[in-house]
Amino acid sequence: MLDAADAATAGGYREMAIRVLEDLRKRKRLPIFTVGTGLYLRALLEGLAESPQRSEELRDRLRASAREHRAGHLHRVLRRLDTESAARIAAADEQKLIRAIEVSLLTRKPLSEVHRSGRQPLAGWRPVKIGLRPPRELLYERIHARTEAMLAGGWLNEVRELLAKGLAENAKPFEFIGYREMKAVLRGEIEIAQARLAIQQATRRYAKRQLTWFRKEGDVHWLEGFGDEAGVRESALSYARAEMGKS
Repeated sequence: MLDAADAATAGGYREMAIRVLEDLRKRKRLPIFTVGTGLYLRALLEGLAESPQRSEELRDRLRASAREHRAGHLHRVLRRLDTESAARIAAADEQKLIRAIEVSLLTRKPLSEVHRSGRQPLAGWRPVKIGLRPPRELLYERIHARTEAMLAGGWLNEVRELLAKGLAENAKPFEFIGYREMKAVLRGEIEIAQARLAIQQATRRYAKRQLTWFRKEGDVHWLEGFGDEAGVRESALSYARAEMGKS
């Protein structure tokens, strides 16, 4: 488990996941990964190249530079350094843009080139990939309902407690959708109604980016609907059984 002050990375996730997989292998259990972040799945299955450690000084300079220039500044910087990565990363995704620029500057190589070198794929497992593709309008309804449920469940108090415990203003959780908006509410910068709309919009955009990423992922068996629908569950189980029978 990670503390709120700990940095979550694809490399750290891979290390933890491999330990879990080894434990499940010993106990003869079937692992099932629920994946929303394509980069973390790719890190597990394909491995990661040796990348430099985070430089908080460089990151602070990049954030300051982004504030000083017009929208899209970081994306333009990355496009000059690494056109391939810039084509993959959304102009609004500041977190990924900063990491891509950071790696390019510290290694003097494009991030796309760094990622292609020195990878060690996951050994001893054959992944079976199942993707869910519900109707967009219904997906957006669930995104809105989830936002309402999290707000009703004490999201604002959670962020208030994190700040009260001394968590740094630039700590990782405050980069995530919702947490940055809740912090802005507590700082008196926006009203809760504005935060609600901003969270819903940002989550819809994130869901769209997720679908775009996974459409490019190889060997995904797509099912139309949500995972809590009986028909979808039955189709997923049937497909998984058929694939495991090939092993």
